[in-house]
Amino acid sequence: MNPIYEKLQNCLKSVREKTDFVPKVAIVLGSGLGDYADDIRVVFELDYGEIAGFPVSTVPGHAGKFIFGFVSDVPVVCMKGRVHFYEGYPISDVVLPIRLMKLMGAEILFLTNASGGINKEFHAGDFMLITDHISCFAPNPLIGANIEELGTRFPDMSEIYNKELADIIKESAKEVSVPLQEGVYAQLTGPSFESPAEIRMLRTLGADAVGMSTVVEAIAANHCGMKICGISCVCNLAAGMTENPLTHKEVQEAADKVAPLFKRLMTASVTNFKKVL
Repeated sequence: MNPIYEKLQNCLKSVREKTDFVPKVAIVLGSGLGDYADDIRVVFELDYGEIAGFPVSTVPGHAGKFIFGFVSDVPVVCMKGRVHFYEGYPISDVVLPIRLMKLMGAEILFLTNASGGINKEFHAGDFMLITDHISCFAPNPLIGANIEELGTRFPDMSEIYNKELADIIKESAKEVSVPLQEGVYAQLTGPSFESPAEIRMLRTLGADAVGMSTVVEAIAANHCGMKICGISCVCNLAAGMTENPLTHKEVQEAADKVAPLFKRLMTASVTNFKKVL
């Protein structure tokens, strides 16, 4: 057996020893957005450290646990805190949680993150529906022997972010009066913020927002057949666009300010996913 898949199966066994909850939607909460988990009707919580072999998040603002429960009557598993490549984990461990939630039963992956705005029309506090991504900068999680149990060797990437789910999110945003931008997200490795020259490069390449997560997760989820959607919270304008230096504290504070809008948008969207489940 592929050692990455064997580790994944051991994690699944460890989870199933503690809960038999079967989610339909998997949610990953980005920096400063973890409080959304408080709006879930919780059935069970599981710390990452209780799962044999599971990578543990080390970033401030990331609690590091799975929340199992319901948004309206939709069964969800929510990652309150994700694992990042810059924490020193191999890329296979960074995407292990995504694959694990798929094996738990999740059909939809809802990715969220905090980002820096590159598009000059964006402002701090905007929400951006992710319509596509740029994946040149972080290592591809599919490098190495293909895990046949999960997906094909050469997966198509022409529609990573499901258009039907995107339409539902856009309609949900209108329902709850939350303004929503759209754009392309680029992932760099971090943990340093980007330089002004890198931001100019990304803008030339067509990116609207940049961060340190999400893209590798979307690649892994696409490989194993999940339907993917994503929302990025633009927490600051990227390097070189203002005179202010960038800090993680600023990212968390900006996310906190828009948390009520984020909760409304997430709840409305997940509730409306019932149309496709």
